[in-house]
Amino acid sequence: MQEYETLKRLVESAADDVAKAEGGNKAAGTRVRKAMQDIKAAAQEVRKKILEVRSEPQP
Repeated sequence: MQEYETLKRLVESAADDVAKAEGGNKAAGTRVRKAMQDIKAAAQEVRKKILEVRSEPQP
């Protein structure tokens, strides 16, 4: 499922900035907050896709 792969990629790409933000880098914290918004939207897309798959009639 492409939506799930996108979600995983977004989480992985935020890892470096999370570590920097924990070290006190304020700019990295801003980037992490932006990434979290993108992750939230991607997670919602995964949820919608799962509902679509679940409601499809089975042969």
